[in-house]
Amino acid sequence: MSPEQQNNAQAQLPQVDGERPALGRLHQQFPEAILASHSYRGDDTISVAGDSLLPIMQFLRETPELSFETLMDLTAVDYLKMGKSPRFEVVYHLYSLTHNHRLRVKVPLPEDLPEVDSLTSLWKIADWYEREVWDMFGIKFRGHPDLRRLLMYEEFEGHPLRKDYPKSRRQPIVAQRT
Repeated sequence: MSPEQQNNAQAQLPQVDGERPALGRLHQQFPEAILASHSYRGDDTISVAGDSLLPIMQFLRETPELSFETLMDLTAVDYLKMGKSPRFEVVYHLYSLTHNHRLRVKVPLPEDLPEVDSLTSLWKIADWYEREVWDMFGIKFRGHPDLRRLLMYEEFEGHPLRKDYPKSRRQPIVAQRT
């Protein structure tokens, strides 16, 4: 698609209350599930309730005027030392090849039950991203087909990107696998 065609495709997308198309449509479609949203310098971000994540993401992927075909990235943030509550946040970065726009979707999760639905049914690449977040942060993805460690060995204890993981912690010695 040429740059001119991309600009035309973006121009055809409706804006709601001065917001970008995805934010406006989400506010219309899921008003009770939207916790916060903002648009800054062309960077759209929306924070949603965890129990609404799967239907919202399906809507973003399957609605023709949004068409977020690509899950570019999925990561997590631990706010332990910043005093923010809830402690964790899963962050998804979506991209529409069709309309050349991006969206960041955030899901806040409590420390006592950091768990959210898996998106592997919508984007196959979510398999690897979710396994990485599970491995590094200990956030579980309900319905994931194979939630096991990806970067650390199976016997590794803890989740090394959590802010309370002790830097000097020693791991048990594991016999070499043959």
